[in-house]
Amino acid sequence: MKLIKRLHQYLNLLWLMLFSALGCLQVTASELTDAAIDTDQNGYLQKGRDIYNFHCYFCHGYAGDAQTLAAKFLNPPPRDFTASDPNELTRERMQHSIRDGRPDTAMKPFKGILTDQEIEAVTRYVRAAFIVGKLPNTRYHTVENGWYDHQRFRNSYPFATGEIPLDTPVGSLSENQQQGLRVYLSSCISCHDRSQVDDPTVTWESVAISYPRLGFKTGDSLLPPDAQSGASPFAKHDIAPSISDLTSTEQLGETLFQQNCAFCHAADGTGKNWIGTFLRPHPRDLTDPKIMTNLSSEQIKLVIRNGLVGTSMPAWKSVLTDAQIDALVHYIHRAFHPLAGLAD
Repeated sequence: MKLIKRLHQYLNLLWLMLFSALGCLQVTASELTDAAIDTDQNGYLQKGRDIYNFHCYFCHGYAGDAQTLAAKFLNPPPRDFTASDPNELTRERMQHSIRDGRPDTAMKPFKGILTDQEIEAVTRYVRAAFIVGKLPNTRYHTVENGWYDHQRFRNSYPFATGEIPLDTPVGSLSENQQQGLRVYLSSCISCHDRSQVDDPTVTWESVAISYPRLGFKTGDSLLPPDAQSGASPFAKHDIAPSISDLTSTEQLGETLFQQNCAFCHAADGTGKNWIGTFLRPHPRDLTDPKIMTNLSSEQIKLVIRNGLVGTSMPAWKSVLTDAQIDALVHYIHRAFHPLAGLAD
């Protein structure tokens, strides 16, 4: 009887894997677990799933398709098990890769971390679940994990899957898509990061989420100790450039800039300090060639004198004299970026 029962269980597992591979059966993660427990007396598949979810998912993904944040930064990328041929990726080859790693890749050896039995278990699981079965694994967005009524986030799904690139101009999105983007950026991005983008060169910027403490005033900085400890992404921008041979005009400009302009534009002129990052729109990055190359000294003087409407840039014409504004422009030219109309 035991032999007949085991044979029946074995045939059930074969049918399960066959139908799944053909796409004729939608199998849940719990059904895969039940099948593993029922048909494998040593619990290899359940044990392998536990090992995979602890050691492997970070690069290869919960679904075995290598669609993870880590995978986006690895070259060559981790293997997509769902696209692998079981005849090409043999059990022996998999066990060798797990045990000894793959040279010139991020796949490192697990010998000394996993036992031979554990390597066998995770190999069986990956083959049954992803390579042959194409089955779902642990679903993160479940009620058990605290995700009640996950459908309420459905407008953000296209940004998580990459169906809509995250840097799509907001003006081209529908009202529902804009709402989904806001949800994604406020709730989903910590795990999904930036998902798919049209421009891969664009990187996320640091964002100050609170206004500076009371008593923080123009001329103050976050130093010390943050710049030395690296505890703040903003503090390093509170360090002014050290230039030993400034002219008297440039020295005056340096004093005026660091006492007044650095509050928003940062001591290094980038606008990436605490206050500058907090302000919307951000203060001009005076070191950015894409911004500064086409600006002349006269244009900068005009902005300092009259301010910029719709920004935090005020008019300084009632505070600074023309000579002081001229000194500021000479310092910006020398310390941050050359300006057309001024000689070096």
